[in-house]
Amino acid sequence: MRLTLDALIVLEAIHRNGSFAAAADELHRVRSALTYTVQVLERDLDVTLFDRTGHRAKLTAIGQVLLNEGNLILKNAADLERRVKRLQAGWEEELFIAVDELVSIPKIYPLIEAYYQECTLTKLHLSAEILNGCWDALASGRVDLAIGVSGDPLSGSEYGICPLGQVDFVFAVSPYHPLANTKEPLKNTDILKYRAIVAGDTSRKLPSRSAGILSGQDTLVVSSMQAKIQAQVRGLGVGYLPSHLIKDEIKAKKLIIKAVEKSKLAANVSVVWRINHIGKAAEWFIEKLKNSEIVK
Repeated sequence: MRLTLDALIVLEAIHRNGSFAAAADELHRVRSALTYTVQVLERDLDVTLFDRTGHRAKLTAIGQVLLNEGNLILKNAADLERRVKRLQAGWEEELFIAVDELVSIPKIYPLIEAYYQECTLTKLHLSAEILNGCWDALASGRVDLAIGVSGDPLSGSEYGICPLGQVDFVFAVSPYHPLANTKEPLKNTDILKYRAIVAGDTSRKLPSRSAGILSGQDTLVVSSMQAKIQAQVRGLGVGYLPSHLIKDEIKAKKLIIKAVEKSKLAANVSVVWRINHIGKAAEWFIEKLKNSEIVK
């Protein structure tokens, strides 16, 4: 290849400094070496890169195009060099993270912002999961780290687990739903008369599970926790919701909390990772999550 990174570095330095002599001083080379580099490049490409009629080194139109594209190549080369060094130091090239919708991805954004202030070369991939979806994503190798995981751990010793706290659930209905005016505490026979809104399990291979549904109850299955919340706001059905995710709806009286005869227990949630796929980016997230309040 006739075009080298060194030639691009020389071209950029001459243009920025305005002269071969100044560029030579900056690069700690003799002026003749830079002149030779440019001459060889012009000869090999059969182009004229500099207008030599004036006192200042001025790029020709073709030279400007080469510089513009060359700067992109230099930036990519520098990024690649830093990335390789970080890989050698234990930083992942990519980190795949699943976030259970008991937490919700927007709850993670402040953590992502903090991460990007410190670490920018590990590419992050976020996905939303529900119920057994996080365990399935970990077991299948689709993700390296899962946040907000609930349910029984998978058997085996290939997973690390760190508790994040508890998610409290409340039974919530639209103020226009018939159950809004039903005497409390609600009995199962009261609830069974009405449709339950269910966030469908995103597991692909592991058995699906459900929560908070009575045997024989009609259901409307939706694709996300936010869709479940909005369906209940519209009175399309009823069900249990994470209390920390519906504070705004409760405050705006779009949902009301109803006491039930048999209260739903809180869910313990954790951050879980695949031990054999742990790198410094994953370690960074695990350490930050230990003292976080993402389920508050």
